[in-house]
Formats: sequence, structure tokens, C-alpha cells
Amino acid sequence: MGKAAVARAFGEIRAALAVLSAEVDGAGAVPFSAADPLAGLADGCLEILAGTREVEAGIAAVKARAAVGYVESAAAVAGPDVPVQAQETAVAAEIGCVLALGPRAASSFLVTSHAVTATLPRTLEALQAGVISWSHAVVMADETACLDGAGAAALEAHFLDPDPPDPARGCPVGQLPAHRFKAKARTWRERHQAGSIEKRHAKGVADRRVEFRPDQDGMAWLSAYLPADQALAGWNRLTVAARGMQGPDEPRSMPQLRADTFAEAILTSGTSTGNGAGTDQPSSGIRAQVLVTVPAFSLLGQTDEPAMLDGYGPIPPSMARRLVAGGAGSFYRVLVDPRDGAPLEIGRTSYRVTKAMRAWLRLRDGKCPFPGCSNNSLDNDADHILAWVNGGTTGISNLGQPCPKHHKLRHTTAWKPTAATKNEPPGWTSPTGRHYQSEHQDWEPPRWPSRFLQGERYLPGGHIMPGEGAVPGEPSLAKEHSLLEEALLQHLVS
Repeated sequence: MGKAAVARAFGEIRAALAVLSAEVDGAGAVPFSAADPLAGLADGCLEILAGTREVEAGIAAVKARAAVGYVESAAAVAGPDVPVQAQETAVAAEIGCVLALGPRAASSFLVTSHAVTATLPRTLEALQAGVISWSHAVVMADETACLDGAGAAALEAHFLDPDPPDPARGCPVGQLPAHRFKAKARTWRERHQAGSIEKRHAKGVADRRVEFRPDQDGMAWLSAYLPADQALAGWNRLTVAARGMQGPDEPRSMPQLRADTFAEAILTSGTSTGNGAGTDQPSSGIRAQVLVTVPAFSLLGQTDEPAMLDGYGPIPPSMARRLVAGGAGSFYRVLVDPRDGAPLEIGRTSYRVTKAMRAWLRLRDGKCPFPGCSNNSLDNDADHILAWVNGGTTGISNLGQPCPKHHKLRHTTAWKPTAATKNEPPGWTSPTGRHYQSEHQDWEPPRWPSRFLQGERYLPGGHIMPGEGAVPGEPSLAKEHSLLEEALLQHLVS
């Protein structure tokens, strides 16, 4: 055992790698398919990729546990006389040298390893089983860093428990790219964590700034830290302007067009002092399409539930109210199902997709539904899944909203979208026949104001009556109108 067992295990791993390498080269003892060797090799390579992903995750779990084991053992060997900070620096330096990591990267690896092994048991289990990658584990550690034990356990359970009461929807976490999992985890955390998003947003507004960072080859980065609505509105405006300049005679790519439009705006008449001088709020001179979903009671100021900014995620309710009051051009008054928070379907039988249906489609999908794509809704196309000429209808359940790149992919290759529903975007089937689920939005029922949860009833005309024998979490409502209907009628319909 001991070192001999470790050496033997790694010898077996290296031998297995040699076998896999030979198979990738098509030099295995038995071909993947005797009837069609080339197609068999292609399918075999995909199988090797899938297996490699699982094995890499298991090895990442071993690395994390070995790193934590070394830290604990080294601390015991060093004894109590060595200062804590010096010991931490010493072990980080040792691990950095072994893994060829810089000091900052080594410290970050150790922090994540400790979180995964000590406080995130479901994450470690999923990593060991090859269900998630190390990148997913890093996201989980980052998103739970500010939560207490109960909050971290709840976030883990929502995404990794095989049978949670309110599971994350769509494809499993491990099948999402890590950056998409981060977006979903951040959304859940903002909705459920203790503490006020308004306070943290106020601090962020106070920290707004523009930064300049030199880069190589005569280039540099110019970036701005802004409130999300302004940053996203600016990005959407750049995207619309760039799309408008595309054509057969335009050689520049979309990134180049965005960059050139941005440079022209800030270097010429696009700059403006705005009306933010002398206030705590930045100028809101940019007016561009911004899609916002606001829970009714949050809009009324009766709860502090975050709103959802399409292409970004949760935002403070005060920002959402400001966008609505300011007449945000793409704020749609969409009824949501009070049972699960999902938008209600809008049907249509003509070929043309109406503005209301496009808005609903954007709310259902949140982004391009192709696996891993982050292209936000305002830049996407409405597309019939079953073509109109083949009998497809213009109903929400037969529509997707792929981005221009994946819309073209659908019509020029064998990649095809699968069926959608009124609440779920389409999945995709690859040319090899493999099916990949799309990412779904995790709709949640709106939060009810506390006074209604205590048993008050909301009668037509806005009269509130005290309730009797109310059950916590089950609002007592008058039969004539539901609370949600009455609130929407009084405050949202003008």
C-alpha cells in the first residue's frame, strides 16, 4: 500500500490512456464498426470524449481531497508555533509548485477544495461520480461562499438533489456549461439568500467606474462597471446597430462592428454629461430595449422580490420600478401563473409572429435555447420548429428563438430542434442522433405580502378583510377575485 499503491494506480491510468490514444488514432485491435469504419470512429471518439469528462471530474475530486489532506497534515507536522498566515502561505506555495500554479491560483484552488470537501457534500459526491465538472464545483463554491450552512445546503439540494421538492428545470446541471450554471445558481441565490439585494445594489452603484487596462500588440481594454440595466441597454443598442450594418459588402464581424460603433460613440458626439451630476445615480441617457419581468407584488412595493432583467438575471425591485416608471420600451405586462410563476400562453394560428408572442417567447426561453449559448433574447429570431409549410402552427409550443448563428445552423446542417411546450424551450438533436436538452428558466411562484399570508382576504374594490384560521403559506382569498387578479386590475391596467 502507500506509495507503491499510488504508483501502481497511476501506472494503470497511463496504460489506459495509451489504449484510448490508440483507439482515437483508429489503431485499436477491433474497429468501432466493421461495416463503416469512418462513421464508427467518429461515434467512438464521442464516446471517448464523454468518458473523459467523467474521469476528469473524478480526478478533480481526488485532487481536491489530496490538497486538503496535505494542508491538514502539513499543519500538524509544522506544529502550533508556526504562525497561521505563514503556514497558509507555505502550503499554497508547495501546492502551486506541484501543480504549476501561480500563488493566487494556488490559493484559489485551495479555498475551493476546502469548500467542496468540507461544506459541500453533494457537490463532492457529484464530482466523484462524474456528474459535474470541476468548473461546476468552482461555481458552487463561489455562489455559496456568502451563505450560511443552511443556505448553502439549500442551493446544493436545488441543483444536485435527485429528488428535491422544487428541482431546477431543464437539462441537468452537469450538462450545462459552467458559465450557464453560474447564471442559474446566481439567480437562485439572489431570490433566496438572506440580506437585501437593494443594499448590495446601492453599494455597487456607488462603486461605478470606468477602467483602462493595457494589453499586448498595441491594444487595450476600456470597460465600465455600471448598473445592469444601463450596461445591458448599451450592449443591446450596440448589437442592434451592428446587425443593421451587416450585409454582403460588410467585411467586419459582429464583434468588430460592436467595437467600432462603441469607439465612434465615445469619441464623437455619443458622449454626454447627462443629468446625473450632483446625484447618487448615474446618468440614464441611454435609451434602448430592455426586457424586464417583475412580480406583481414587487412592482407594487409590497415585497422585495427581485425582478428579472433579460440577458442579465435578478435585479433589485427598485431598478425594475424605475424602468417601468420611465417607460421602458419593451416592458410587457405579462400575466404569470401564480402556481409556478411561468408566463401564460398566448395562442395564434396565423403565420406571422406578433409582438406579444415574441415577448412571451423571450420570457419562456430567456436566451437562445441551443445548449450552452448565452445570446440573449432581444437579438434572437422567432423560428417555427415544425415548418409552416409542413403543417406547423404559429403557437408558442411550435416556436423557438435561436440566435442568428444557431438559426443558420438549424437550416444548413443536420442539427434539428425538438418539440417545445408552452413553458419549455425546444431541445436539440445532433447529426449523430444524440439528444441534448435545453436550459430552462426556473420559474417560481411570486412571493405574497406577509399580511396576506397571515390570513387577510382581498375583496373586489380593494377592501381588505381579516381572515380566520389561515394556514401559513396558503393565503385566504375571496372567491370573487383572486388577490393577483385584483392587484393587476387596479395597478397594472391603465
